[in-house]
Amino acid sequence: MSGLILAFGEQRNNAYRKPAFEVTAAAARVAKDLGGEAAAIVIGSGVADLAPELAKYGAARIAVCDDAALETYNGELYAAAVVQAAAALNPSAILFPASAMGKDLAPRVAALLKTGIASDCIELKAEGGKVQARRPIFAGKIHAWVEASTECFIATLRPNVFAAEESAGAGAVETVAFAPPEGGPKAVLKEILQEASGKLELTEADIIVSGGRGMKDPENYKLLEELASHLKGATVGASRASVDAGWRPHSDQVGQTGKTVSPTLYIACGISGAIQHLAGMSSSKYIVAINKDPDAPIFKVADYGIVGDLFEVVPAMIEEAKKLN
Repeated sequence: MSGLILAFGEQRNNAYRKPAFEVTAAAARVAKDLGGEAAAIVIGSGVADLAPELAKYGAARIAVCDDAALETYNGELYAAAVVQAAAALNPSAILFPASAMGKDLAPRVAALLKTGIASDCIELKAEGGKVQARRPIFAGKIHAWVEASTECFIATLRPNVFAAEESAGAGAVETVAFAPPEGGPKAVLKEILQEASGKLELTEADIIVSGGRGMKDPENYKLLEELASHLKGATVGASRASVDAGWRPHSDQVGQTGKTVSPTLYIACGISGAIQHLAGMSSSKYIVAINKDPDAPIFKVADYGIVGDLFEVVPAMIEEAKKLN
């Protein structure tokens, strides 16, 4: 295998998602350590004009797989496109974001290439001419460094963990002809039902204000929504207890059975810190915990802890946030 690292440039509705830049930049950094180069692939219909943007994040080569059949995401078709690009580029590793699309696509590609996969990785390095990845296991209790025993290494990278650093350069754009799998896909997309909330996606937010059972009532989440509205790049999350109680939609749930997030700032309000919740947010860069119970497990992972009534603390935070703005 070559020292080339291939990044999947996730796009939806012909616009890149933030994780596309993070994965491309991560590929560029580890490729440099290997003495190789980074490449990226963008798949869709009418996406040729998107390709050059990935060069800003270190992709020396950008493969474009543009076909009308790829207009909307289909796991079988997209996996076939990635495998066909891999045959042309011969990468040592293929990196995907650990997004909803990446989590579906990466295992399909791994199965077709008959190689292993490391999921939800939070660090990459080059060691002995191979790519190694660090990933949490056992609900985040410990971290393990892994590498592939096969020729091509596949990994999904946790969003918001890898910096999307721009680097000077103009990547060479090349076209990959798409050949659909024999017999076509086994499933066909009929309709996309999209929530029209306009709310920032949890996994891409820089700041998350989360509430738990300590919020006492769904109406009290207005406090957290107000705080989030005064913080740039912020959105509201919830613990499983709040979701199970019907206080918040499942799309807001942070934790092992919800979404895994890594914001710059995570504010936990009235959340005790069950291990399932910690597994979904402990990689946040800074954690602020607000809880009346000084022995709450959340304080063990918090950078800053406030022992007090959230209904007194959060309004005070809102007033300070207003002053900052």
